[in-house]
Amino acid sequence: MKTEITAILYKHVREEEISPEEGVLLEAWLQQSAANRAVFEQIQDEGEIDRYLAVMLDFQHTENAFQLFRENKLTKRSIPLYRRWWAAASVLLLLGAGSYFFANRSQHVMPVAAVSDIQPGKAGAILTLADGSEILLDTMQNGSVAIQGGVIAKVTNGKLSYEGNGDQPLYNKIAIPKARQYQLRLPDGTIVWLNSASTIRYPTAFTGHERKVEITGEAYFEVAKNKEMPFVVNVNNKMAVEVLGTHFNINAYQNGDNIATTLLEGAVKIVRGNEQRVIRPGEQAQVNTHIEVTNKIDTSQVMAWRNGMFNFENTSLLEVMRQLERWYDIDVVYEKGIPDIDLIGKMTRDVPLNGLLKNLKELGVNYRLEGRILTVLPGNAKE
Repeated sequence: MKTEITAILYKHVREEEISPEEGVLLEAWLQQSAANRAVFEQIQDEGEIDRYLAVMLDFQHTENAFQLFRENKLTKRSIPLYRRWWAAASVLLLLGAGSYFFANRSQHVMPVAAVSDIQPGKAGAILTLADGSEILLDTMQNGSVAIQGGVIAKVTNGKLSYEGNGDQPLYNKIAIPKARQYQLRLPDGTIVWLNSASTIRYPTAFTGHERKVEITGEAYFEVAKNKEMPFVVNVNNKMAVEVLGTHFNINAYQNGDNIATTLLEGAVKIVRGNEQRVIRPGEQAQVNTHIEVTNKIDTSQVMAWRNGMFNFENTSLLEVMRQLERWYDIDVVYEKGIPDIDLIGKMTRDVPLNGLLKNLKELGVNYRLEGRILTVLPGNAKE
């Protein structure tokens, strides 16, 4: 078994795919002792395997071997730890006191979720027409929804769009409940992705000198170019984003610290009262009492939700729980304050809640789940 484990560890540091048979062997070795698991966490490169593996794989002296390995390491760094809970999803790892890691590890076997498990979110929305009637879009894949002022609202492949030339300002509104997200194409061809717990209000036809919409929550825009008619986003009635044609994301949840506009392409102007700032691709404008612009932004993290991912790089437990609340439609409460824990790493958003919580539990984040109420309990960071 020593030879097989050695080969698997080499594959691990090279980030090569592990076969199902190798996964079984590795799991058996990891389950032999806590030291094996800890060693696996700390192996960083092939050089470390060459220097220490002969000692570490001596199963009769695993604990002593691990101590020797630790004493010889110059620094303690974090790496992905193998787990078997789900395929193409991710698992939590303890990095050290108050810190966890989500690592993407491809496996071939998907577990069957328990009947009582809370499933992840999916596509869906509630459309409110100009006359006040509401239409549930969750299960509608194709077909006409309504005709309003000469404009046809229709769903194609689960996405809402508008066709026709209207001559009167009739307004529609889309509300995204928790555990839902949705994509629509506005009458001018602008594409909008809406995250959970978000809304957008817009006309069925853009007339006049500007294209104006209103949002709450989080939305990503790919704005159709029209130099004669600027595109304006009113955000929570607190600020506006003015563009001609560009790609950008707005995060404006009410429980957030500020309103964040991140630009991916083009240029936008941020307006708050008498204050104005223009941002460029890769920059983010954060609005609270004033506008602050930063270029220290990981745009892949900002866009993770739109790409079907959670990205928790340098993210507090509080912010992580806020995202889980919206995506799994749960309420999170803290029995004795909010633990000071940061997380890093990524995971897909198609994982049932129980899979994620089991990892939190193993790593010392204690909780109690009753229905859709998740209570975070004290005593949460393993030393």
